[in-house]
Amino acid sequence: MTQRIFNPSFLSELRAPARLLVVDDVPENRNLLERLLAGEGYSVSSAADGAVALSMVEAEAPDLIISDVDMPNVNGIEFCRRVKGNDETRLVPFILITGLADRANRIAGIEAGADDFLGKPFDGQELKARVRSLLRLKRYTDELDSAESIILSLALTVEARDPYTHGHCQRLAAYALLVGERIGASDEQLSALSVGGYLHDVGKIGVPDAVLFKPCGLESDEYEVVKRHTIIGDRLCGDLRALALVRPIVRHHHERLDGSGYPDGLRGDAVPLLAQVIAIVDAYDAITTSRPYREALPADRAFDQLSKDAKSGLLNPDLVEVLAALGSERLATAAAEAEAFAATMAV
Repeated sequence: MTQRIFNPSFLSELRAPARLLVVDDVPENRNLLERLLAGEGYSVSSAADGAVALSMVEAEAPDLIISDVDMPNVNGIEFCRRVKGNDETRLVPFILITGLADRANRIAGIEAGADDFLGKPFDGQELKARVRSLLRLKRYTDELDSAESIILSLALTVEARDPYTHGHCQRLAAYALLVGERIGASDEQLSALSVGGYLHDVGKIGVPDAVLFKPCGLESDEYEVVKRHTIIGDRLCGDLRALALVRPIVRHHHERLDGSGYPDGLRGDAVPLLAQVIAIVDAYDAITTSRPYREALPADRAFDQLSKDAKSGLLNPDLVEVLAALGSERLATAAAEAEAFAATMAV
């Protein structure tokens, strides 16, 4: 379980299926490539010539391109040259399909920046293997300096600002995964819960320290400033495909089933299920962790408080029962494992 939470590549698990662009002026060839690749779970688009394909590259930002060489309007070599000459698309893997003995086009393709070649007639298994290999390399390249990693760093920076929240993100990810597994969440949802445990309060980067760490009660206007962290966090996540399931967690983990939460006052089932999970484990961690204004309470007291909140219509009673059924020992073990693993990754 801890590997799912803390492996640095865990954000990539949330990515949508890789988007492939197939370009060939022969319909039969296009259809064959589309069938082979779609059967591997990829999202496949196609074009009949390089001119149309260039427009599609700009509009759809494919993760990999497969193109024939001989095509009308813009041929495969020129298409490749333009893709590789654009700073925004130069890292997109490009496979050229050429004749086995077509030495001239292969040399031209290398000079244009092609990443790989496939000979005609091509072998389906070889095609799939080459696509997998290039997509894996692209993923590694993306993760070296990805926006998702930057946002994760921001989230950990938020936690580091307050010594009383040390380990909070790790514990929430661990607790949320346990609850998610108990309720039968999909692998994609489990990954979202894990990432959501880290990113739920990332928007607090935009809350002034004077407000965030005020030792006494907040004034109404100060509370409004704190509440905006959910909206700030949502905006930080932006339109990243990798965070599509995480954004609702970031925005709605302070919503309450009776409509009294924020920022949107959602009610009942309108509150996303994954956000409800994070809300409950967040409350549990807050109660069982020491704060400047009070000492930590034991797990049984936390379960009692969560049950009261469920009865009053604030929290989902079924999810509260799932958390309580896990028991304090299981939760403590998961938290300890999570924090220990995080410590090894930080070395």
